[in-house]
Order: sequence, then C-alpha cells, then structure tokens
Amino acid sequence: MEKIKVGISRCLLGDKLRYDGGHQHDRYLTDTLGKFFDYVPVCPEVEYGLPIPREAMRLIGSPEAPRIVTIKTGIDHTEGMLKWSEKKLKVLEKEQLCGFIFKSKSPSSGMQGVKVYTESGIPIKKGIGIFAGTFMKHFSLLPVEDDGRLNDPKIRENFIERVFVYKRWQEFLKEGGEHGSLVDFHSDHKYLIMSHSPKHLTELGRIVADARRSKDERNAIYSETLMNALKLTATKKKNTNCLHHIMGYFKNDLTTNEKHELLEIIDDYHKGIIPLIVPVVLLKHYVRKYEKTYLKRQFYLNPHPMELMLRNHV
Repeated sequence: MEKIKVGISRCLLGDKLRYDGGHQHDRYLTDTLGKFFDYVPVCPEVEYGLPIPREAMRLIGSPEAPRIVTIKTGIDHTEGMLKWSEKKLKVLEKEQLCGFIFKSKSPSSGMQGVKVYTESGIPIKKGIGIFAGTFMKHFSLLPVEDDGRLNDPKIRENFIERVFVYKRWQEFLKEGGEHGSLVDFHSDHKYLIMSHSPKHLTELGRIVADARRSKDERNAIYSETLMNALKLTATKKKNTNCLHHIMGYFKNDLTTNEKHELLEIIDDYHKGIIPLIVPVVLLKHYVRKYEKTYLKRQFYLNPHPMELMLRNHV
C-alpha cells in the first residue's frame, strides 16, 4: 500500500530541535503509524531561523490574536513567524498532505489549549500556536490532531479514519471527480458517514443528487460537508444504529440462532461490554459467506488497516 503523506512536528520523530536541545519522540507515531504514513516533518521555530538550544517562548495577549515572545528577553517573533508561515504553507501545498500531527502545548505548533499569558499574568489555556493557526486556516478541511490528544483511543481512531477518507477523496479528484464516481464514493462511505452523523449523510445525499451545480462546485461543497461530518464523534449509539442497518441485509440468510447471537453481540457493544471490532468482524464474516457485494464495498467495515487495531479500544 502506498504510504499516505502526513505533516508532523519534527521533534515528534526524535529530532533534537526543541528549545532545550531535546526531542519529544513518540514511538507510536514513528513505529506504528509510520508503517502507513509518509511523514513530512516541520519545525517552525528552527526553520524560521532560531538556534538550538534557544530561549523558550510563550504566547501573550489575547487567545484570539496572541503574540509569540521570548520569556526572559521579551523579543517578539510574531511578524517574522507569520511571514515564514505564509511561505511554508505554499511549500506544503505541493506535498499533497492528507493530515497533520502537531506538538501539543507548543506556542508555535499547538493546535489548541496552548497557554496564553494575559495582562494579568495568569495564563489561559485557550491559545493556538502561531504556525498551527495559520496552517489550519489555510488547510481548513485537512484532518489535524496533536500528539497529546492522540493518546485518547476515540480521538486516535477518528483522526486516522479521517486521514484515510481524505486520501480516498484526493484519489477521487485525481481520477476526474465526475458525478458517476461521486455517486460510487458516497455509496461506499454511506455507513461510515452514518456512524458520525445521519443528518450529514442526508445532506450529502442531496448534494450528490443536485444536478444544478457544476462539477467543481458540487465536489467542493461535498468535501466540506463530508469532512465536517467526520469530525463528529462516532458514538456507541450511532455505531449501533449502523450495525443494525447492516444486519438488515442478512434477514433472509441468517438462522434464528445466528440472528439472536448477532443481536446479543451488538447489544453487548452498545452496553460497553465488548469493543466495536467484535460485531464488525462477525458482520464481515457474513458479508463474505453470503457474498453481499454492496457491503463488501462499505468502508465502515474496513476504514483503516486492521494492524492498527483501532477498533479494539472503542
């Protein structure tokens, strides 16, 4: 499988680039996700021109428009960092990224919850790093997360799922993005979208069926709605709804005992007794056994590589 290009804060790869000359090597990112992701490393502070080691910096002012300054000497690097970020974004456009993993709490790369020191001197954890903020505005649909939040199994599964969907969407566009292909793309992602937001699924269906829009307009609206839908958490309730819908395809195939067993397993998942992978594996078994071609194409049953074992923990 071709690796997916994902941007990443360089210190997370083990490079000693932090202000104190250290690193924040995350072995899950390098050793596990690295088998599937081709990382494009970025270190805003060093690439902007600061040395290693260097004086630590922090955000000051308001969370809406913070400034990045050195802690002891008070040197303001905001304008320089913003100018560098604009140039870097143009370079990253050529990389065709499908996601980005930021360094949490960083005044340059933190995507949320970064400390901002107000006039009172009391920090507010509502800031966004200077580079991270410009990146997320520029690549507004791109899946992003930080290393800290990825320790949460639900957030990790959601992020990686979105990266793979975004990659498939980019491949759809490369192949021409025609209406017939959009119909297939939407059909293949039906239950995956449903697990996040039945409301968005209905809205996306209307977009696909609307013949009044041009191809480019339709695809732009579809992609924005799709990625917004996938940001919503796939809860046990919504997953259970999907599992029941998929089970409906086997109403004429399963024996009474098999139906009872499957219903019990889905109910156990809903109660939090077993992880999502258990009912999904059983449904995949029935898909193969009874040759359900439509379900074979559903990415809900195979959203990302099994080796990552993401659904073993949600």
